[in-house]
Amino acid sequence: MTETASRPTLEAVAARAGVSRATASRVVNGGDGVREPLVERVRRAVEELGYVPNQAARSLVTRRHDAVAVVIAEPETRVFADPFFGLQLRGISKELTAHDSQLVLLLTEGRDDHARVGRYLAGGHVDGALVFSLHLDDPLPELIHGAGVPTVFGGRPDWGDGARRAVYVDSDNRGGAREAVRHLVGLGRTRVAHITGALDQTSAVDRLDGFRDVMGDADPRLVVEGDFTPAGGEHAMRELLERCPDVDAVFAANDLTASGALRVLRERGRRVPDDVAVIGFDDMLPVAEQTDPPLTTVRQDIEEMGRLMARLLLRDLDRRAGKQGADGGPAGVVLPTTLVRRVSA
Repeated sequence: MTETASRPTLEAVAARAGVSRATASRVVNGGDGVREPLVERVRRAVEELGYVPNQAARSLVTRRHDAVAVVIAEPETRVFADPFFGLQLRGISKELTAHDSQLVLLLTEGRDDHARVGRYLAGGHVDGALVFSLHLDDPLPELIHGAGVPTVFGGRPDWGDGARRAVYVDSDNRGGAREAVRHLVGLGRTRVAHITGALDQTSAVDRLDGFRDVMGDADPRLVVEGDFTPAGGEHAMRELLERCPDVDAVFAANDLTASGALRVLRERGRRVPDDVAVIGFDDMLPVAEQTDPPLTTVRQDIEEMGRLMARLLLRDLDRRAGKQGADGGPAGVVLPTTLVRRVSA
């Protein structure tokens, strides 16, 4: 007897539960309109028999694939080197797993990959998409819009024209930046610098705006552009010390940038925090607790951001399927940030 022939069928589940095949099918495929006692009998029969639904047949009934694309608009070298992406993916994966849905990871190395991702999403392989780390000139939003798949964005999109509605999850980047810079000023620092993130991303722009909210009349030489990487932080810190040798505090756009800045300060014999206080952003523990000295930083709940992105998408999919109690949820969710004090500031 083959493995296929030995698998329990939906008819066997219906017989074990004492219900019709149609009732068993509605329960297995997540349909409504079945009384709770019957639902429990079918679920018990599924468990006892070890029944596994045929996904292709189930998709025909439910028009759902139980799969969600996670699109990260970065090359794989960046994704696998930056713990931020791992934390966000962990939150997404936990939420999708809890709802018996699969995660399909799609990365973009270049323009050819954007077209590939667009074709994949338009091909009906997934129920929706979670997209993050967008850049302002990125063609992905237009491709995804053309594919017609429900989408939730990680980070506030900037469409420019403001015509499109986007569902997104973000952190209070501007408010967190203000809190960090106010802390540095409160320490008595007068030459406070900022190493930005990549300024084609809204999170970096918002953090720069938060810096300027507090230091509006600061010397423009105290702002140096980085790219959210340790190497970018090193390069920017060297440039900053050449421009302004008397700098006494640095707010870095993320923890990785701060780690690069700390290395350069140590190389140049600047004591942290005595000579230069340093604050990062993210509070990624593998980074913030292992820098020398441990990093004062702005905490955003990265894993919760991922979990909430997935939750909003699944809720939208249920709403589109007409499930009872499902609503579309808010268009944008902004999570709070908190300053975590360690040794560096």
